[in-house]
Amino acid sequence: MGITVQKLTYYPVKGCAGTDVMSVVAGDTGLEHDRTFMVVDAVDGSFRSQRAHPALAAVRPRVGEGGRTVTLRAGGVEDLVVDVDPEGAPRPVSLFDKPVGHAIDQGDAVAEWLSEVLGVKSRLVRVRDAFDRDGWGETPGKVAFADAHAVAVVSQASLDGLNARIEAAGGTPVPMNRFRANIVLDGCAAPHDEDLMRRLEIGTARLAHSVRAMRCSVPLVDQVTGRRKGPEPVRTLATYRREPAYDNKVSFGAKVAVLRGGTLSVGDTVRAEWYENGAPDPRRPVS
Repeated sequence: MGITVQKLTYYPVKGCAGTDVMSVVAGDTGLEHDRTFMVVDAVDGSFRSQRAHPALAAVRPRVGEGGRTVTLRAGGVEDLVVDVDPEGAPRPVSLFDKPVGHAIDQGDAVAEWLSEVLGVKSRLVRVRDAFDRDGWGETPGKVAFADAHAVAVVSQASLDGLNARIEAAGGTPVPMNRFRANIVLDGCAAPHDEDLMRRLEIGTARLAHSVRAMRCSVPLVDQVTGRRKGPEPVRTLATYRREPAYDNKVSFGAKVAVLRGGTLSVGDTVRAEWYENGAPDPRRPVS
């Protein structure tokens, strides 16, 4: 059967819940609608993350009317429909203490809603149409409000391998949503095969490897309840997925850039070019 796309997910608001789709268009900065909005500190414009605000995970956005509205849902408060303002007041914003330009503030009503849900003064911003931000790594590409790369790819084989280790140590397996992947692959021969894919053609899109996905504390957060559950999966990942080149962080999955935009669908065959350490890998011919 080969490798196929098992699942596609975009995350309209950075740090909040994702939307599963059967088909999606990929552009220069990733899947359509992915991380085009971001929750920021109301004073300094720094982004809010599940690292410090795990309750973000339980906020469920839904994009409507081709991106002209976003409906926000969370337990204990009424739903809020936001009429997206693509040309409103610009606000300086930052990611990881680095300014990334200006974004469009989405108004006081959604700011009050988010502040109530998170318990801290917050605002919602949207990426500007002229926003231009570079990624980094082997193939840098462009990126919107994702941490540093356009698309996150994880294989089911990698999760199965991780969960086997967790269970062997007496722990409880974790679901795929802990890793907030955009593309989940099925049919990989071995865990972490996605690390070795240097080019991927899926549907009419072409993607290229940027870097292994470095993981922080976000995989400790239950993506349904918005509460930390740790220590898994990070504890087990630390036993076999340390990355010395990246301050001994743990990795899981791969980050990729978009070389050619196009449409991806669940069930698509993944045509991969395989390389290891920059040289052709004879174990992984072009498929």
